[in-house]
Parts: sequence; C-alpha cells; structure tokens
Amino acid sequence: MLALTRARCGDLPRAVCLVVAGLLLAGCGINTIPTLQEQAKAAWSEVLNQYQRRADLIPNLVETVKGFAAQEQEVLTQVVEARAKATQVQLPADILTNPEAFQKFQEAQNNLTGALGRLMVVVERYPDLKSNQNFLALQSQLEGTENRISIARRDYITAVRDYNTELRTIPGRWWRALLYPDAELMQNFTVAEETTTVPEVKF
Repeated sequence: MLALTRARCGDLPRAVCLVVAGLLLAGCGINTIPTLQEQAKAAWSEVLNQYQRRADLIPNLVETVKGFAAQEQEVLTQVVEARAKATQVQLPADILTNPEAFQKFQEAQNNLTGALGRLMVVVERYPDLKSNQNFLALQSQLEGTENRISIARRDYITAVRDYNTELRTIPGRWWRALLYPDAELMQNFTVAEETTTVPEVKF
C-alpha cells in the first residue's frame, strides 16, 4: 500500500506524500496498541484512586464505631490491620503485567473488603450507633466509595480486555511484533464474584 502511495505521489510535494502516508498508517491501526495501553493505565489509576478513598475513610469509621462499641475490639483490630496491609502493599512499576504483584494487591484489597463487611455486621447490634449522624455520614460515604470501586474495576476490566485482545489478534499482533515488542499482556481481576460483592448493610 505504501509503495503504491509513493508511486502515485511522484509528482506531488514531499510534504503531501508524508501526510497521505501518515493517514494510511493511522488507518491501519498503528496507534491502537499505545492508545489502548494508555486507556488501561488510566482506568487502573482510577481503581487505585477509589481504593485510596476507601482507605482514607476507614480511620474515622473505626473511631466512630469504637465510641459506641469499644468491646468489639477484635473486629476493629481486624479492620485496622487489613487497612494497614492494603495500604502498605508495594506496587512495582510493572504491576499491570506482573501476575504475582497483581494477585498480592487483589488479596490485600479483598481482605479489607471482608473486614469491613464483618464490621458492618457488628454494627447491627448497636442501635445508638446506627442512628448516630456521624456514623451515618461515614457509612454513606463508604457505600458510595464501594460503588465507585465497582465501577472503576469494571472500566479497568473492559480496558484491559480491549488491550489484551488487540495484542492477540491481527493486525495488532503484527504491529506488536514490528513496533511494540515490549508490550505485554496486562493482568485483570480474577477473584471470585462473592469476594468482591459490596456487603449489604441494612439499617
């Protein structure tokens, strides 16, 4: 195709030929891999952003619950420890293509989700806590954040699916071999559905 373009452009200015060649290359999908890669990275950043938002809410939530249910020390400790582990996980630069690092991140976040679920079950035993305005505000923010986490994960899953599919199919496989040999398949969330479901809390 490029040879044909060059033949037809013999009498045209070189700049016009370059523009035409650039348009033909762009139409062939030469930019698809880096475009999808950046979309997946942006979606991952939003996942991290929402997990951080949740982690930031937890200390105030724990303190509020402690004020009404200090005797539930075991559950409160589990939440604090799970948060500490989730926020201390080292994220290497290649986490999106590193199965072990990605799995470690998932496990830490899932453990925190589980600990929060147990805390919300405990809350059911304390009517005064359930009616406390500070707690209600925190609970509402946490619920909203869990929903945003779910959406961010969904968007990331979609972005990675599109990127990985491009690397595995033609013409993406050709462009990867020719121009993007360092492009690697990205990891995706693979945990069981029940471990990522937002706990249902009834007040």
